[in-house]
Amino acid sequence: NHSVERRIGEKLPADQTVLILHAKVAQKSYGNEKRFFCPPPCVYLSGPGWKLKQEQGSGHAHCPQPTLGCSSCPPQGFGCAKALYISDADKRKHFRLVLKLFFSNGQEIGTFHSKLIKVISKPSQKKQSLKNTDLCISSGSKVSLFNRLRSQTVSTRYLSVEGGAFIASARQWAAFTLHLADERYNRSEFPLREGYIRYGSVVQLICTATGVTLPPLIIRKVSKQYAMLDVDEPISQLHKCAFQFQGSDRMYLCLSTEKVIQFQASPCPKEANRELLNDGSCWTIIGTEMVEYTFSESLACAREPVSPVPLIAALQVGRAPALGRLLGHLHPQRAPLLGFSWRGDAARPLPCSSGLCAGPGRGAKQPVP
Repeated sequence: NHSVERRIGEKLPADQTVLILHAKVAQKSYGNEKRFFCPPPCVYLSGPGWKLKQEQGSGHAHCPQPTLGCSSCPPQGFGCAKALYISDADKRKHFRLVLKLFFSNGQEIGTFHSKLIKVISKPSQKKQSLKNTDLCISSGSKVSLFNRLRSQTVSTRYLSVEGGAFIASARQWAAFTLHLADERYNRSEFPLREGYIRYGSVVQLICTATGVTLPPLIIRKVSKQYAMLDVDEPISQLHKCAFQFQGSDRMYLCLSTEKVIQFQASPCPKEANRELLNDGSCWTIIGTEMVEYTFSESLACAREPVSPVPLIAALQVGRAPALGRLLGHLHPQRAPLLGFSWRGDAARPLPCSSGLCAGPGRGAKQPVP
């Protein structure tokens, strides 16, 4: 057995990770229309274990490569489901996506579930309030931004990061952590605040995958291609918004084909509370979710699926330093809590349902992020 210390502090040489990215909400389709999920759910395969499987498979015909049953790009371990939609005949208010992953010979790797997705009829046009925070966006949450010209699906481009630079991609989207800033401090300090994001707030966008960050931005509501300077209501899912660079002379975050540039809005002499934008400066914002499954198979070809993969929700440390409570479940069946005890380098399940566990000594473990 690998030691607990190694398992917590390091990645194993055969680790295989399945990462599912998707939006928090999905807009329902009516009649014959098809409102495809935007951004489309994406799957990434990462970890050295996939490469080991590939190397092993080159010498064994019965250990082939994993395949993604969607518009996939195998060299990058990426797949994207662009044709998913939910019709008005489906009365569910929430649902989960189910990913079934197979090797190319049809052998099942496992079944993996997304987080819960809320079904909405259309973006709320009412003035938002914090009495109903279901569709509000909080500081520290993850979002996606996309631009769509004249409501045409084929023209959709997503804010993304490539080679350390921001781009507007028609193929892949990135999740960004949206932080609310404290305006009392200067830009170099940029302390973060909790709470729900409102229009007129100073925010910062940080790419979750690369850590690349945009300068501080003021988020503005967009109405008929105008940036509204005097609106301070909470932001809602699928709202159209614009991002003004803090301290600039009407400069906004904008796309030009695949490039991300700055655009200077035009003032409205008769309406000082508005600034005229171009098409590339108008973004749609939506909350996103991410679920990650990591497992490590032996180099021998596994015959059984790795799922269901236990999900750890929380680790509560007890008063005694060596005792704690591990909270988790087998997704999505919500099985009883899982508990483990350590004896040296070996980990064994506890014969109880309380999830009480005895951890290794202080010198044999590292902090869990």
